[in-house]
Amino acid sequence: MPKLSVVVPFYNVQTYAPDALRSLELNARDDFEFLLVDDCSTDGTPELLRRAARELPGAVHIGRGRNGGLATARNTGLDAANGEYLAFLDGDDWLAPGHLARTLAVIEALSCDFVRTDHVSVSGRTRSVQRVPYGPQLVAADPRAGILPASRSTCVDYPYAWAGMYHRRLLDGGLLHFTDGLRTAEDRPWIWRLHRRAESFAAVGLPGVFYRRGISTSLTQIKDERQLDFIRAFDQVLADTAADAESGRLLPKAVRTYCAIIAHHIGSIEKFERPVAEKLRALSAAALGRMPGDLLDQALDAMDAERAALLRRLRRAHRRTRPAPSASPAAAARGGAL
Repeated sequence: MPKLSVVVPFYNVQTYAPDALRSLELNARDDFEFLLVDDCSTDGTPELLRRAARELPGAVHIGRGRNGGLATARNTGLDAANGEYLAFLDGDDWLAPGHLARTLAVIEALSCDFVRTDHVSVSGRTRSVQRVPYGPQLVAADPRAGILPASRSTCVDYPYAWAGMYHRRLLDGGLLHFTDGLRTAEDRPWIWRLHRRAESFAAVGLPGVFYRRGISTSLTQIKDERQLDFIRAFDQVLADTAADAESGRLLPKAVRTYCAIIAHHIGSIEKFERPVAEKLRALSAAALGRMPGDLLDQALDAMDAERAALLRRLRRAHRRTRPAPSASPAAAARGGAL
């Protein structure tokens, strides 16, 4: 069994893939495997990965038959992983030399289910360290301690799968796979599930992942229907959290986060083409209508005035357009008799 499996999905990133592959070479060990998943790229990426499989120690090229999106590509890699520990990298990002070995040493020393690491955000020539939003460092803790409070950013608001390392028992227990087909926000249900169901975690610093922001191939920059998958992702978060034994404590955080994400997308709705913008508005309004009313009121009251007003307008629009409830058969019969 390899000590570590690293799942790296690629899709049309021939410009950036060489940096990712070079960084894996600078992290390679005899007991590491690198699962290079090509999500049916149409540029020069597949040839780069075939060459890496020949030249990069531990590299395995896995080609998908059709494009499935990031969640599905990661699942393809997880299904092929043999390691005692697992990690992720995206094909347009890169690692600092030796980052994987340092992270592995820490998770082994702490004997916890997973660790979360800081990362370096890269925008052009600007770099800034983004910290895990959790105070205690290098201390194994209950993952539920990383969910609350609802009033500030916590670990479930830091969902990046590549910012950490995970013990295989999470994979064997069904906690590491992503919801197939989600093309954005795929890591939101995933991170909530980890923090609700794993037994131990730790924040460990170690900012060794370099995350490119604002590149044209990133889904965060592509304003088409794929962006709307955040609705399905957060619906799953709400459903899973509502079924939790501590739903009364956790649901306010889930609702508040969902509202913040809706406000973010609606606030930039002019960037979407008109049909997508209309669908975004309709789906967002319907999502607000599905939320528990008292928790939604609390979330809106806690928001700044501009975002709260935006969501209240959506909520009112949904109330005006939804169909009236059908009369019961008994009421209908009474009406007929009159």
